[in-house]
Amino acid sequence: MYDNILVPTDGSETSRAAVDQAVDLAAKYDATVHALFVFDVDATNLALGTEQVERIRRGKLDEMPEVKAEADDATGYVAEVAAEHGVSVEEHVTAGEPARAIRKFVEDNDIDLVVMGSHGRSGLSRVVLGSVAEKVLRRTRLPVLVVDAHGEDES
Repeated sequence: MYDNILVPTDGSETSRAAVDQAVDLAAKYDATVHALFVFDVDATNLALGTEQVERIRRGKLDEMPEVKAEADDATGYVAEVAAEHGVSVEEHVTAGEPARAIRKFVEDNDIDLVVMGSHGRSGLSRVVLGSVAEKVLRRTRLPVLVVDAHGEDES
């Protein structure tokens, strides 16, 4: 049913919440997990500048050790969890607007399922801040499992 499962990650607790789900499904279906780190171009441009963003897009991370370390930490966590469960993993890094970059990765890599974390915001905070998970869910033509980073409702 699933051969390639994508888990987008930025290394946050929110994205890590999805890793266990992705790895569990990959183990059940003997699938490969693809860990994708997307440097948010808008946020990164403010912090790094256009020239550095272009280096990221061209895969020149070795020239930027601090940036490479951030990506390696995020995708490396996925690889560690997958290895503990005997699941094959591939690590990927790109730059762009996160939802768009995720959708492009899905299209270009024969992905069967996307598993991603969500902050679970609602109302005005979701509208103002946007939601990568929601954008991917609405604009992707394959199953997307959205994992609530907060777990069970504490009310």
